[in-house]
Amino acid sequence: MTKQITVDSDGSLAKADINGDGHISEAELKMHLEFKRKEMEDADAMRDAQRNMTWFSLWGMLLYPVAIVGTTMAGIGEAAVVLSSMAPTYFVAVAAVVAAFFAKDAITSNRK
Repeated sequence: MTKQITVDSDGSLAKADINGDGHISEAELKMHLEFKRKEMEDADAMRDAQRNMTWFSLWGMLLYPVAIVGTTMAGIGEAAVVLSSMAPTYFVAVAAVVAAFFAKDAITSNRK
């Protein structure tokens, strides 16, 4: 005999009742828990990817001036001029990426 859990229709487990009979079978519960586990893993992976992207962007902002100085010291003046002319666009784009990450993080933390 399989164990059945009765749920209220307005409860958070109501979505786990796939066949709509008002009871959650063991198979339905396992499926619901597996879905929630996958959902949490995906959210964690997304946060990790966003965090890595933000750190990469910040390091790029810090190393960009080093690249300009490096090309000048290496005697590649034309490369330094090109990098310098691209700098305003680069810094605005990278700042937008970092700002979007922090804004999303602030908005989601306020909802909790």
